Amino acid sequence: MNPEGDFVPLPAVVARRAARSSLPPPEEGLRGQRPRSDTLGLYVHVPFCTKKCYFCSFNTAPMDEGSMRRYLDALHREIDLVAAAPWASRTRLESAFFGGGTPSLLSGAELNGILDHVRERLALAEGFEVTVESNPESLDLEKLRRYRASGVNRISLGVQAMDDAILPAIGRLHDAHGSRHAFALCREAGFDNVSVDLVYGLPGLDLEGWTRAIRAVLDWEPDHLSAYGLTLDDGSLWGATGVRGLPPEEAVVAQYWALAHEARDRGLEHYEISNYARPARRSRHNQIYWRRGEYLALGPGACGFVGDVRYANVKPIARYAALLEGGALPIERAEHLTADQALAERLFLGLRTADGVARETLDERVDATPALRGRVDEWLGEGLMERRGARVRLTERGFLVSDALFVDLL
Repeated sequence: MNPEGDFVPLPAVVARRAARSSLPPPEEGLRGQRPRSDTLGLYVHVPFCTKKCYFCSFNTAPMDEGSMRRYLDALHREIDLVAAAPWASRTRLESAFFGGGTPSLLSGAELNGILDHVRERLALAEGFEVTVESNPESLDLEKLRRYRASGVNRISLGVQAMDDAILPAIGRLHDAHGSRHAFALCREAGFDNVSVDLVYGLPGLDLEGWTRAIRAVLDWEPDHLSAYGLTLDDGSLWGATGVRGLPPEEAVVAQYWALAHEARDRGLEHYEISNYARPARRSRHNQIYWRRGEYLALGPGACGFVGDVRYANVKPIARYAALLEGGALPIERAEHLTADQALAERLFLGLRTADGVARETLDERVDATPALRGRVDEWLGEGLMERRGARVRLTERGFLVSDALFVDLL
C-alpha cells in the first residue's frame, strides 16, 4: 500500500478550507516556489500493476511494455525539467520513495537508469534513503541484487495478509510461502532495512488469524512494519461495489491492539499511527511527510509540496507523457496553503506520530478557538493525549480514535 500518491489526506474540515484557497497556475506549484528547506524528499510514482488489489484506490494502470517504455521516457524528461527549476541547484535530496502501483515491476536496469539520472541532475544528502515498494511475486534474487547495486537501500514488501484463503480474495497474486521466500531473498541480496506491509480488518480475517499473521511476520525480524486498517476509498473496486464479510468494529479494534502488543513485545517502536520500527529504522522518507517537510513528485498522479504550495501531476499515463514530450511539466493542480491551513497540517501530521507536536503549536490553535480548551482537557483527562515536557502527543489509545480527535481539533 502506498499513502504517498496523492495530496496529504486532511480531515474534511481542512479540505473545505483548502478548496477556498487561491490556486496558482499549475507550473507555479514547482518552478515559482522557493523551498523553505535545503533538503527535500522525492516521490516517484510507478503506476503499473499486473493486477490491482480490490481495496486499492491509488493511480494504477495495467502492465504493458509499450506503456512502460513511454512512461520511462517521460519520467526522464520530468527529471530534467525538475532539475532545471531555479532553486534546484541549492537543494539536496534526503530520500527517494518509489511507490505505486508496483514499482518492483521495474527491471534492475530500468531502476538503475532512473537513479543514475537523479544523481546526475540533483544533489544527494548524506545517508540518502531509497525505498522501493515491492510485491513478493515480482522479486527474484538477481533483480534484488541489481536494485541493491543501483543504490536502493530499503525494500517495502507488500505482504498484506498471511492467509492463503484471504490473499486471492483481496486480489493478491502471491501466497504466504511466496512472502516468506521474498523476504528471505531480500536478506540474501544484502538488504538490512526491510519493511513489511500488512492490512487488518480484511473480510474473513478474525483475531486468531490476524495474531498468527503478525507473529509469523515478526518471526522474520523485519526492520519496520506498516499495518493499515482497511478503508473502502473512492476509486477502489470495493469502494464502488462494497464487500461482504467485513469484521465488526470491535473485532477491528481487537486486531489493532493485538498488533500494538505483539510489536511492542518484539521491540518495535510504535512511532506513527500505522508504523512500527526497530531502533534507527524509522522511515526517513515518510517522516518528511509527518514533519511537514517538502518533497518533489515525479510520475503520473504523484503529489509534491514545495514552499507553501501542494501540487499534483495528471494521472493518465498518455496525458502525462504527452505533456512532457511537449516540454511541459505535467502538473494538473496546485494550491497555496494559508497560515491557518499550515497550522492545521502541523497539528494533524505531527499528532500522527509518537513525537507529537510542540505545546505552543497546540496552544496557538486553542487560543484561536477557545472552545477547544475543554476538549483538549477532556482528551488529557481520558488518557487520549499526554504532555511530555515541551511536547504534546497522542497515547496508544489516542492513536486508535485519532480520526475523531482530528475532526474536533481541526
